Amino acid sequence: MAGKLYLVPTPIGNLGDISRRAAETLEAADFIAAEDTRVTMKLLNHLKLKKPMVTYHRHNCDTAGPAILRRLEAGETCALVTDAGTPAISDPGEDLVALCAANGTEVEAIPGPCALTVALSVSGLPTGRFTFEGFLPLNKKNRRAQLESLAAEERTMIFYEAPHKLRSTLNDLADTFGPERPMAVCRELTKLHEQVLRLTIGEAQARYFAQEPRGEFVLVVAGRPPQKEEGDETGALSRAEQLRQEGVPLKQAAAQAAQEFGVKKRWIYNQITGKED
Repeated sequence: MAGKLYLVPTPIGNLGDISRRAAETLEAADFIAAEDTRVTMKLLNHLKLKKPMVTYHRHNCDTAGPAILRRLEAGETCALVTDAGTPAISDPGEDLVALCAANGTEVEAIPGPCALTVALSVSGLPTGRFTFEGFLPLNKKNRRAQLESLAAEERTMIFYEAPHKLRSTLNDLADTFGPERPMAVCRELTKLHEQVLRLTIGEAQARYFAQEPRGEFVLVVAGRPPQKEEGDETGALSRAEQLRQEGVPLKQAAAQAAQEFGVKKRWIYNQITGKED
């Protein structure tokens, strides 16, 4: 009988955030696949657990993934953890999940801590629709290209960033979205020195060029305000005249052309009749 892969979220800073179900899953698993066994050992010590561990991270996932799959197919159960947060979210765990799915091996996700949802909920920005962009590319050209693809994005955007890259990322955000765009800078979430700053991109630039960035950051950036589309007045007039030639009454033609081309019905009517508002 095949085993099962469990995705077990771990605290993003405060060990007290580990859930009872997550702890029970770690205890019941035959082995744990960890991003860094030294980090996971601290959590296991906190829980007073001793479990066999293997490493699984972005530098060995091509070989470690198939090895874990073989053990699962042999009937073992594995708990996949990262250093912090939910496995497979901006994490090579997504490759292991895809590998298991492709081979018919069961995967079960345990709910728990995730930095992106914590930051979004506390940001003060719209939460109904958002896009998670994770870590931006290291290459400057690729990073700019990804941001340019978001220039017209109206949903709230969430990025992860390391302290040594924060300044360059803020520069790129300002160049793409403008320094007046609202954002929230969330630092060291759930940890002793947790900080949430609600400001503009320009204000964040000034702050972190005056002081050295420290800690892990989640950047929540407001989307572009909805743009009012300007109607095609020339097209609307042409369409209204075409409809009139086809025998459609003026008011009906004006209404239909207004709907099709995004202009006011009254404006079309007045242009054709020569009347003024």
